[in-house]
Amino acid sequence: MAAQADELAGWRHTLHAMPETAFEETRTGAFVAQKLESFGLPVHRGLAGTGLVATLTGKAGEGPAIGLRADMDALDIHEATNLPWRSDTPGKMHACGHDGHMTMLLAAARHLSRNPDFAGTVHFIFQPAEENEGGGKVMVEQGLFDLFPMQAVYGLHNWPNAPFGTFLGRPDAMFAAFDIFEVKVIGRGAHAAMPQRGIDPVLAASHLVAQLQSIVSRSVSPQEAVVVTVTQIHGGDTWNVIPDEVLLRGTVRSFSREVRDLAETRFRAIVEGVCAAQGARAEIRYDRRYPSLVNHAHEFGLALAAARATVGEAIVPDFEPIMAAEDFAYMLEAVPGAYLCLASGPGPNLHNAHYDFNDALLPVGASYWVNLVSDVLAPARPA
Repeated sequence: MAAQADELAGWRHTLHAMPETAFEETRTGAFVAQKLESFGLPVHRGLAGTGLVATLTGKAGEGPAIGLRADMDALDIHEATNLPWRSDTPGKMHACGHDGHMTMLLAAARHLSRNPDFAGTVHFIFQPAEENEGGGKVMVEQGLFDLFPMQAVYGLHNWPNAPFGTFLGRPDAMFAAFDIFEVKVIGRGAHAAMPQRGIDPVLAASHLVAQLQSIVSRSVSPQEAVVVTVTQIHGGDTWNVIPDEVLLRGTVRSFSREVRDLAETRFRAIVEGVCAAQGARAEIRYDRRYPSLVNHAHEFGLALAAARATVGEAIVPDFEPIMAAEDFAYMLEAVPGAYLCLASGPGPNLHNAHYDFNDALLPVGASYWVNLVSDVLAPARPA
């Protein structure tokens, strides 16, 4: 793979320059499909709109089927890198490395198509809309695993600011469940100099921001993990008017189903109670988005073995749980599998306007995919 590094970087730069967000990955999908078809692979189009699946059957006999998944979408971020291959679309950017993920899987697909000396079938899954919109869930709901039956599915994500080339993962829960909320605090407007004549939603919202943290500090065991973050406050138009309403938005992250249920129950009780105490009322929208990403023990062991075959002992098999979310969780709820992170060394973090995928990682990730297929779909030895 190292000998192809410059070519792979070129593919990655092409993908980076044409970022497309959730369910709009038409140019991206066309580029990926053209590459896959040039490798001689049939491509199924249309799952989750822009999703693609290519299939390759090995020449070394019968065996199981596995899936390898890469995400395709970009983010709504104005790129600030000024690189030659920077985004050609203002306000959209590959700031999470999905351009690199696609390139690594394409490189593995080409190598395996030229060297199909394995027993079984590989499905190369290119998934849209990982960021916020649950493209993985849509692919599952539209029949991904019915159309392409498989015994296991695997995912891989780059991870900045850890030692370059190190594989990171953990069995069981690795990424958090992801919920969002919106609260409209409804009061009664008044002159700012005469607050007694109104019901101040700004004051009620301020109490809410503070009191919601009691979910973490007083409702959930200190041995469990939960995050409640208010990320937006909107209300008011001028200095001397108390507005009629204030809008709060934010997110809740957790790992266990019990904590997730508890957090939502306490959230609703706190919002309603605080608003009532201030004489205001609340309209609550609470959406459960991605479930926690849970690695399956057997498949996680197989993934670690492939990682070890790729980078030796540069492996962290007990990586700390991550409060970010990943919609590959939906695939792991439907089929056993595992998800690893691959460290890219120092640099800007994910979802940062200055981020750029480290091209030196491309041969490493591609080699991992090839080693995983070689290990999991190894031909049976003669008796």
